[in-house]
Amino acid sequence: MSENVMWVWIAVGAYWIYCIYCGIKGARVSKTAGQYMIAGRQLPMWVFLLAATATSFSGWTFVGHPGSIWQHGLAYAFASFYALTIPLTGAFFAKRQWLLGKRYGFVTPGDMYAYYFGTEGMRWLVVLVAFLYSAFYSAVQLMAAGALFHWVTGVPVVVGSILLAAVVVFYVAAGGLRSVAWVDCLQCILLIVGIIVLGAFTLKAVGGWSVMSQQLALLDTKYLKIPGVIKFTAGETHWTGVMIMTYMFALMGIQSSPAFTMWSFSNKNPRPFAWQQVFMSTALVGFAMFFFTGIQGMGARILGDVLNIASDADVVPMLMHEFLPAGVLALVTIGAIAAMQSTASPYIGTGSTIICRDVFFRYIRPRASHKEQIWTSRTLAVVITAVAMIIAFTSKAALVMLGALATSLGTLMWLPLLGVIYGLRITGAGVLSGLIAGIVAVFLTYQIPAFKYPLTIHCAGWGIFTALAVGLLVSYFTADSEPEEIKERRREIRNWLNDIDAPTPSQKAWRKVMWVVVPVWFLFAIGPFAVLGNNAFSFLGFPHAWAWQLVWWVLGIIMMWALCFKAGLATCTEEQIARAEKELKPVVFETVETPRKQQEMVSDVKV
Repeated sequence: MSENVMWVWIAVGAYWIYCIYCGIKGARVSKTAGQYMIAGRQLPMWVFLLAATATSFSGWTFVGHPGSIWQHGLAYAFASFYALTIPLTGAFFAKRQWLLGKRYGFVTPGDMYAYYFGTEGMRWLVVLVAFLYSAFYSAVQLMAAGALFHWVTGVPVVVGSILLAAVVVFYVAAGGLRSVAWVDCLQCILLIVGIIVLGAFTLKAVGGWSVMSQQLALLDTKYLKIPGVIKFTAGETHWTGVMIMTYMFALMGIQSSPAFTMWSFSNKNPRPFAWQQVFMSTALVGFAMFFFTGIQGMGARILGDVLNIASDADVVPMLMHEFLPAGVLALVTIGAIAAMQSTASPYIGTGSTIICRDVFFRYIRPRASHKEQIWTSRTLAVVITAVAMIIAFTSKAALVMLGALATSLGTLMWLPLLGVIYGLRITGAGVLSGLIAGIVAVFLTYQIPAFKYPLTIHCAGWGIFTALAVGLLVSYFTADSEPEEIKERRREIRNWLNDIDAPTPSQKAWRKVMWVVVPVWFLFAIGPFAVLGNNAFSFLGFPHAWAWQLVWWVLGIIMMWALCFKAGLATCTEEQIARAEKELKPVVFETVETPRKQQEMVSDVKV
């Protein structure tokens, strides 16, 4: 065994011991369904800051992102802006979801959507989305981890993937969301440190920044510029301004996915939301991505003759293999594995919980005890992981297709969230038909070669545009036919949210300004006008497009700070928190064993 491999096994062993310890500790303290599924709504602020950040940025950020920069150049590097657009979704939705979960006792997003829209169809649709995310997206992460583990240690990919999946499913199934959150805390640190360290060693291998900036200027211009605003083609991925912006739509769906709704329900209070969105994600992860993933990708392009890279998947493993000393290689390897597992684990955990609550507890065993619900969730976590591994090993084509479909489905959840959180006038029939139409649009514009990315608009863009159009049109024709009881329920929710979360005069003024600032930022930073960055300005040796990204990233941090703190989208006062805790009106309970009144109340909301 070489020194490199020995150090990696030592680091992996220590990491696995921590994961197993968190699983055992979580199992000991999670005695009720709520404690297991949503951490008893008691996640501390600092735990959420780290855990939510780790969940948002997967192994793709660590391995795939630098590889795509190597392949496509600085045009793809604009995708680093998902360090901002992912938490931007949380800024709009997370706080109000917490308020609703606290007051009405929602455990899953299916609870919230079914109650608000008055249709159990939404519950089943959420189950479908959760399963796709859990099984297929998690399999991508676990297989990628196995491939990287093979690169470093020589362990066969299948064996490595199974080992890594076994550790994940143990701590997820044992301790539930509490264990996932505590493991994610370490994974967040490892992810960020790993990206920065690998970028620093890549820069050293190139010869320092002055050498790198000189070599960048000698590259083919196709690696240094956005190829245009839009292209009237289909079947190819052109990183035009329009493609970049609509690709961000797909990644914005991460924090509107069912998994993140459950993260919102799990917090003790909304205080960490704004801090995670502005500083942990936009600023800290943005720093790692805009500088160090760019250095990795463009550095690998400069070092092409030395590395002999065959495909984008080889970029990060080759950089690690060629330029990292033994101890550092172990650290970065664990960082990469942590990045992949930090995404897989919460999706497996929330997916199993959603299926347990919205199928088993809702329809099969409505009087299931806490213990029975916990063990059912544990069993489902194992089943989801097994399904993911089987699909990954037997049908890579299906894995890629459904993985991309699941990611874009998160964006489609903007449709019901806009209704629940901000009162978009959409009916139960409208939201169901809109989501189904959106799923079809995503499938057609991703999987069918002749229709893939028409007008260089990403499938998530076509999906959300279709969902909104169909959903609003159907709602227009079905508004009068809805039961008055459902309309009254929505009015009650709307009035309560607008009352408890009413903006102050200062916040109202800031929100008026942000109605202009946010669209302008989108158009110039990651949209059609980003092409102006091809020749706008340069500084400190950065190429024009890279310099443009850095300027708009800094402006984006300021914009996020203004949205979250000054406009009040993600902050709550002590009075609001205290009031939310007092004005409870639970319509969903962890278990309906006792008393009779709870059974009657739960029965009343079955629609």
